[in-house]
Amino acid sequence: MPHTAPTALLFELSGCLVDFGARTLPVSLQRLHPDTELPAGAHCPEQALSELLGRPPQAQERQALQQMLATVADEHAELTPGAAPLLQQLQAQGTPWAWLDSLPADASARLAEALPAPLAAGAGRNARPWPAPDACWQALSQLQVERLDGCILVSGNPLLLRAGLNAGCWTIGLAACGPLCGLAPADWQALSGSERERLRAQATLQLYRLGSHSVIDHLGEIGPSLADIGMRRSKGEKP
Repeated sequence: MPHTAPTALLFELSGCLVDFGARTLPVSLQRLHPDTELPAGAHCPEQALSELLGRPPQAQERQALQQMLATVADEHAELTPGAAPLLQQLQAQGTPWAWLDSLPADASARLAEALPAPLAAGAGRNARPWPAPDACWQALSQLQVERLDGCILVSGNPLLLRAGLNAGCWTIGLAACGPLCGLAPADWQALSGSERERLRAQATLQLYRLGSHSVIDHLGEIGPSLADIGMRRSKGEKP
């Protein structure tokens, strides 16, 4: 049975399209505060800084983090496995797509320079923070998408995946290349097979528990997930 093509795709930038392991934020925090234990889990930058400091950050501390994020983003502006052919395929098919990100605009722009078809700016920046659905709706509106049916959000960030679910999108979680595993490509490959499988299984379980419709390692594996969602839609299933 042929499956239904997606209406539009939304991707997180860091830890999805670029920056395997979503390392830009933790590396920036580590360089600014090398003697402080980093907060666990996926956060927006200001929340992560507040948790690290144990108090609300001062203006100069926020500014220092923004500057460091931009510097580190330059170092991590590399496409993740499968990102380039996927975006080329979407463009050839005329499928609209956009990226979302919680990093400051300057850092996001530097990461986005690695994209083969970069957008002028990320969508949904003037929205309530994730997991509120506003950013997803704004991004789809900017893409001039007229219906939610068939819109798919792809991310390894639990907050953004919850935002996608709250918006009424189908969701595909990324286990290996997102913040839950949080390792740079070389560090991920350096792990033993059993340790990689343990981390992958933990991240996969967490992503399924929050409601993701499918979970893969990275964008190079997305084809079967898109086909599965398309098949479910052709049978009348809703997210």
